[in-house]
Amino acid sequence: MQQVFRLERQRRGGGSVTVEVVYGITSLSPVAGPPEALLGYTRDHWGIESLHHIRDVTLGEDRCRVRRGAAPRVLASLRNVAVYLLRGLDIGTIAAAVRTIVATPERALAALNQPVSISE
Repeated sequence: MQQVFRLERQRRGGGSVTVEVVYGITSLSPVAGPPEALLGYTRDHWGIESLHHIRDVTLGEDRCRVRRGAAPRVLASLRNVAVYLLRGLDIGTIAAAVRTIVATPERALAALNQPVSISE
């Protein structure tokens, strides 16, 4: 352990502000892990957690009974593609996009016909 850090998060919603304080530890020295870098690592981690949350909660990955062979990995990849395509619909949340596609499946087919740009 090289450092201990304190991170304060504020969330605004419904006219109120919620403050959350979390603490972390790292093996990075203060030179290798200045505050800006630690904040970046924390944000990157939550970006990954966000995808897992969408797959688990919205797309029901945890309820999936597929457990053998390559099928779980294939289904996870398909869910990642679905999240990418749903984000491209500009509907808002992924849950709202799923509801929209369920109600109007023709939009899913239209979305698949759109050109895709891959940025590096």
